[in-house]
Amino acid sequence: MKDITQILDFMVEIEKLKGVLRKSRPVGLSRYENAGEHSWHVCLSALLLHNYAEKDVDINRVIRMLLNHDLGEIDAGDKIIYTSETVEQKGKEWHGVKRIFNLLPDNLGAQYVALWEEFEAGVTADAKFAKAIDRIPPLLHNLNDDGHGWKIHNIPKEKVLALNGERISAASPEIWAAVEAKLQQGISEGILK
Repeated sequence: MKDITQILDFMVEIEKLKGVLRKSRPVGLSRYENAGEHSWHVCLSALLLHNYAEKDVDINRVIRMLLNHDLGEIDAGDKIIYTSETVEQKGKEWHGVKRIFNLLPDNLGAQYVALWEEFEAGVTADAKFAKAIDRIPPLLHNLNDDGHGWKIHNIPKEKVLALNGERISAASPEIWAAVEAKLQQGISEGILK
């Protein structure tokens, strides 16, 4: 019963992810997306796109990574990707992840911390694919919101193309070709400058 109680307490704690606001707005809405919505979106996206991964991926592991990859933001907050890849921010997220997964029974919490660390390292095929998929919804949000997030954060097209091209093409050149075509269309329409 103690293990179940710990899991229930964890379930309550992770509800806080729904209160973490991201820097992009869902398509057709004027409010900002929360991190819980983002987690759902990237998981469904991964299920739909996993057959296009360059290397075989274990979709169960990918989904588990995507479901927990932002939990550290409960403590650290969300930062736009173009400024969040700092040692300080990743340290805050890691401490948050450790705190949150320490609520779970020992072996279960350790398994999820290991998955989070694998995602962050981005070396395995599963992690590369998860990191690639994590990038796609924010791009689509911006393309369908007149570049709102890019414009208010002053993110130039070169930065958008470089970071996302590197991440997405590492997992699937085919997916990147389709995403890049949409970005190039956004550039020609003046959405991304």
